Amino acid sequence: MYKSSLETNHLELINKIKSIYGEGFIPLHRPVFDSREKSILCDVIDSNFVSSAGEQIAELEKLVASYVGSRFAVSVTSGTAAIHLSLIVAGVKAEEEVLTQSLTFVATGNAIMYTGAVPVFIDIDKKNLGMCPNALRNWLKTNTECRNGKVYNLSSGRIISACLPVHIFGMPCNMFELSKVCEEYNLTLIEDSAEALGSRIGKKYCGTFGKAGIFSFNGNKIITTGGGGMVVTDDEEFAKKAKHLSTTAKLSHRFEYFHDEVGYNYRMPNLNAALGLAQMEKLDKFINVKRYIYEEYAKFCNSFEISIMSEYSNKTSNFWLNAIILDSKQQRDNFISICASKDVMVRPVWHPLHKLPGFKHCESSQLPNTTYICDRVVNIPSSVPA
Repeated sequence: MYKSSLETNHLELINKIKSIYGEGFIPLHRPVFDSREKSILCDVIDSNFVSSAGEQIAELEKLVASYVGSRFAVSVTSGTAAIHLSLIVAGVKAEEEVLTQSLTFVATGNAIMYTGAVPVFIDIDKKNLGMCPNALRNWLKTNTECRNGKVYNLSSGRIISACLPVHIFGMPCNMFELSKVCEEYNLTLIEDSAEALGSRIGKKYCGTFGKAGIFSFNGNKIITTGGGGMVVTDDEEFAKKAKHLSTTAKLSHRFEYFHDEVGYNYRMPNLNAALGLAQMEKLDKFINVKRYIYEEYAKFCNSFEISIMSEYSNKTSNFWLNAIILDSKQQRDNFISICASKDVMVRPVWHPLHKLPGFKHCESSQLPNTTYICDRVVNIPSSVPA
């Protein structure tokens, strides 16, 4: 009887999804474009400045910085590149360690590995799926010691140089508490805000709590440049260094090509920046529509006793992806199968990084919340309807 009632609830949720998005195949998240994007792209094509030079790049950087309230922004080719650059500029070196979370898209861990550093995985807060400040503090108290202003991992002997929490699905982490812990232990705080453009805690936007924050503009994000990312910071020297490294570390000169260190070709093309400008004009509208969709889902879920990720305290989400939490892995898998049969795209959360082959050697705290969430969370369609 319970199973029948449960399946009925799941079918009713699918009907609710279809009432928002209509019949036919429903994707998890799709971009929304109109004549504005076409117009601005045509203008850039006509200008011939479609690659790594053009005024739209600087315009987008200024617009994003102004929106989130940071002094500087540096555009790059992806959110992954933005994390990589931020870690390098923050001084993270090979054979050091970066504290992050196992519940995240693989790019977070990959970018740490690109620097030659090693991730250490800290457990999450069940309410927001971001790094848990208590878990962070407890792990540092138990497993580290401070010597000459630096924090050392007692088991590995490595310096721990940075902390990289992630705002999952647009839901803000406990950034004030995480910031305090990082200050106590002299850890550089970098925010992975890839999914959280427009999310905030109080009046302060995600991405602006640490030394730097990053955003992704991939095709599935709340706004898109096709492919791209952004580093934001209040530190002028940090921004200058990030820009320099992202442009192959080439010194400015009228005709000579001189590169004063190893750099990266992480420049966002002007064509992508132009698309981003058109999308930024609609960001607040997108957030408002997404809030309405969340509220529709929440009303349904409350009626049918389905748990849905929600805001709490003074945290305001952009509701990039709505997420429901089922009672077991079996329930999760059954729901995903039913949705697939009805042409409704849903997805489980990612495999936690500590269970992926490339990260099995990495240390971690106890991860009960990570395990619990990974077995039960399903993202449901969250696009702005076309």
